[in-house]
Amino acid sequence: MNKFTLSSALLLATTTMSANATLLNFTGDIANHNDVVYTQFTLDDDSNNVRVWTDSHQGGINFDPITALWNSDGDLIREDDDNASVNPSTQTSYDSGFALNFLAAGTYTFTVATYNNFATGGNLSDGFSFDSEAPIALSEWSQPASSLNMGTHWSVWLDGVDSATSTPVPAPASIALFGLALAGLGFSRKSKKS
Repeated sequence: MNKFTLSSALLLATTTMSANATLLNFTGDIANHNDVVYTQFTLDDDSNNVRVWTDSHQGGINFDPITALWNSDGDLIREDDDNASVNPSTQTSYDSGFALNFLAAGTYTFTVATYNNFATGGNLSDGFSFDSEAPIALSEWSQPASSLNMGTHWSVWLDGVDSATSTPVPAPASIALFGLALAGLGFSRKSKKS
């Protein structure tokens, strides 16, 4: 019975380590030059090895991404334009991301935008450079330092995180949906009072 208990404990420990080492991948498409993809991830404990990156540029087939990492308060930790060294086996020259030697336990947001739609301030609520511009379809937009008619596909990889979710709805659309929901709640309350 002791051998069975020891074997079970070793199997459980191996399974747990494998689960923590699993790579997570989210993919999708954006439509416009000012769309931003939000991927939220959680670390249950402090970590000495977290990697988050894109591999969707594919040598110019898709748009040139820029990335940023934000803490749970929305404060900017880092922003990157081109860093294909996070996972050279899958990334091409204009892909982006971070290899972090230390990240405290908590919840983080990793954003992907088109080059050069950089963060406009030190907090996520400050928005991005192209937020006030009318949306331009990627097929009609000549991306700075890239080309006209680049692809719409994005791909985000996370390694060393405990859980993650990605928001496929671009920020302006999600804000509009939130506003509609609030208006609906207000209308609902007004109807109940009548």
